[in-house]
Amino acid sequence: MSFARTLLRVKPAEQLADDGSHSQLRRTLGLVPLVALSVGATLGTGIFVVLAEAAPAAGPAVVVSFVLAGVAALCSALSYAELAGSVPVSGSAYSYTYATLGELVAWICGWCLLLEYGVSVAAVAVGWGGYLNEFLQGTIGVTIPEIFAAPPGDGGVFNFPAALVVLLAMGVLLLGVRESARATTITTLLKIAVLVFFFAVAITAFRSENMTPFAPAGFAGISVGASAVFFSFIGFDAASTAGEEARNPARDLPRAIILSLAIVTAIYVLVAFAAVGAVGVGALGESDASLAAALRIVTGQGWPSVVLAFGAVVAIASVVLTVLYGQTRILVAMSRDGLMPGTLSKVNRRAVPARNTVVVGTVVALLAAVVPLNQLAEATSIGTLVAFGLVNIGVLVLRRTRPDLPRSFRTPLMPVVPLLGLALCVYLIFGLDAVTWVTFAIWSAIGLAVYFGYGRRRSRLNESDTEPAK
Repeated sequence: MSFARTLLRVKPAEQLADDGSHSQLRRTLGLVPLVALSVGATLGTGIFVVLAEAAPAAGPAVVVSFVLAGVAALCSALSYAELAGSVPVSGSAYSYTYATLGELVAWICGWCLLLEYGVSVAAVAVGWGGYLNEFLQGTIGVTIPEIFAAPPGDGGVFNFPAALVVLLAMGVLLLGVRESARATTITTLLKIAVLVFFFAVAITAFRSENMTPFAPAGFAGISVGASAVFFSFIGFDAASTAGEEARNPARDLPRAIILSLAIVTAIYVLVAFAAVGAVGVGALGESDASLAAALRIVTGQGWPSVVLAFGAVVAIASVVLTVLYGQTRILVAMSRDGLMPGTLSKVNRRAVPARNTVVVGTVVALLAAVVPLNQLAEATSIGTLVAFGLVNIGVLVLRRTRPDLPRSFRTPLMPVVPLLGLALCVYLIFGLDAVTWVTFAIWSAIGLAVYFGYGRRRSRLNESDTEPAK
């Protein structure tokens, strides 16, 4: 097979499904744990952490920024749902693009997902440290010194709390998927309860003057805010990384993806509206623990912010857990295909890819400890938007090339929805800072070097005569 043809070769959906059916991972997850996995991976990253970054740019119209980002995510979610039902394996968008757009594009997508999941875990871990300090100050009157609770460039030397929460999540994952799913469900319910508590308190202090001027920077500000808060929707696709641990993946994966996005979007919009209306965008931008600070302003007392900070400490830890889980399962899929070292797909007696989990957890913990939050959040967004765009293209290609393939869910209004999802992803990408593009270019160059130096030669498709995409 010629060099060019090897880059375009696809791995048929049937072959992907067969690999998944012989997986050593255990099928233990039903619909509720899958929804909890996606909600747990999503809910909290934006409201608890990124709202403080986006509100000053968009003004009170940050509420619209959440809606715009949610619409962009919905179009991609519908495409994800169809592909998850058609190709119900671990690997998420990586596996879907392998079945539709060819090996090189699948590698690029998988490499972007590694950026998305790994960096988003680090970003959330950084935000966790801010709420941990808020909780410690409100309960025992102490805070972790900034030198040990912030990365270089943000006044610190090494962010120990951020590294700690990643290592704790790694430990839970090593216990097994059933135990991880139970922890995720409990912490997700707690997270929802805490945000409902925040809304109930903050809405009582709503002042209409805090909503004016509504969009001081116009639609440009709303767009910048949407590009930033799109980070907060990362994770709704987490259920698709559990394709080989779901009991009925063809039925439950599409449902879990759509249900989780609906739950998350509704909560984001309501909480952002209550927060801005209660204290204004200026106050939200003054603290990493913006919601806890807002409650202190609203009530004039410390205990409500302590309650919220405690909930955030537990809840944001669940985001770290679930997103770290997703990254390890994507690496399992890439390793099984030969594009990554084989040791990353080996599992232990608990059916856990232990070596993979330790490597990922260690790297992400170091990243969380030394890189500032704003750089992490935007780097995550660009990786996500590229992966989502490829999924929207993939669902169009698979409809054309494999119309006979069984589908448990079909994206409505074809081809409008995936084309709109693709267009919105492109639009949001161009709203990101130039430094984010530079970071992404460097990451992509490293990825291509790894693929051409290692993955292409070791791909399992070298062992077959699989035809490239037409």
